[in-house]
Amino acid sequence: MNSFELAITVQPPDIDGQGHVNNVVYVRWMQDAATAHWEAVAPEELRSRVSWVVTRHEVDYKAPALVGEQLVVRTWVGEPSGATWERFIEVRRVGDDRVLARGRSVYAALDRVSGRPRRVDAELRKPLEG
Repeated sequence: MNSFELAITVQPPDIDGQGHVNNVVYVRWMQDAATAHWEAVAPEELRSRVSWVVTRHEVDYKAPALVGEQLVVRTWVGEPSGATWERFIEVRRVGDDRVLARGRSVYAALDRVSGRPRRVDAELRKPLEG
């Protein structure tokens, strides 16, 4: 498994009325980690031809995160199917390594020129699978 990690510091705007990170922020972090992973491993030429759009997000919230905490968002890909590819995400608190959230997203690959779905073939798989 070729995973990628994104460091996060919880900021005051991330906090909701309950005093912890809002659920929508976790979804943003999921997408930020997926984007950063793609940008870190895919060649520029490939990134210029292919974009990804979310078709589904699932999140299981395990424990709250609070302002100022240091977190790690870890992501990796699962199984592709046609033009879609599942991606997994885990958010952990650095201090105690506690899992705060787990997620699964489904992304569709799009050809940037036509805007049409594109099969997740060996060319797309290679950078993300290692």
